[in-house]
Amino acid sequence: QVQLVESGGGLVQAGDSLRLSCATSGVTFTNFAMAWFRQAPGKEREFVAAISRNGLSTDYTDSVKGRFAISRDNAKNTVYLQMNSLNPEDTADYYCAADRLLGVNELPARNHYLYDYWGQGTQVTVSS
Repeated sequence: QVQLVESGGGLVQAGDSLRLSCATSGVTFTNFAMAWFRQAPGKEREFVAAISRNGLSTDYTDSVKGRFAISRDNAKNTVYLQMNSLNPEDTADYYCAADRLLGVNELPARNHYLYDYWGQGTQVTVSS
């Protein structure tokens, strides 16, 4: 059974940091590029960041560049999202997703319809 389990969300103040984790099981983790998406109330799910299978390539949406960092530990089957300088616009449910790709250095698409597996989400609330 494939499982992606996010953790690390919470309520923080503007300017604070959080580190999200997504632990995977039931899949060969290194076969998947990984990504984080978020969805705010009343809005569509949006791409946040992605990382290739080997961890050497990353992609970020413009609004988080320089503040967020995605990483992965293939030995622990876990992907992380370090979020710094949080602001109220970052408030959302955050989801990790897995996309099976052939290329070890290939980045997944930003379209959430293309992903194979999803976690259940973790809530991040940033107060002003």
